[in-house]
Amino acid sequence: MFLSQQLWFLIPLVIWSLIWKGWALWKAARAGSKPWFVVLLVINTVGILEILYIFVFSKKAKPLPSESSPTM
Repeated sequence: MFLSQQLWFLIPLVIWSLIWKGWALWKAARAGSKPWFVVLLVINTVGILEILYIFVFSKKAKPLPSESSPTM
């Protein structure tokens, strides 16, 4: 009964958390950061840790040098 009464709050919360968790896990995997990936996967902070990782702790990837560009 409690769950059915609070479903209007639970569904958006789960969707919010899944979006941020998916984005943070994707960024951690692309960066090759296994410790961050495991922490983000195991700990559920309703998006707070995920948002911090995305905007504070993750570093922007440096562009790879293209093979077609001449090197000196």
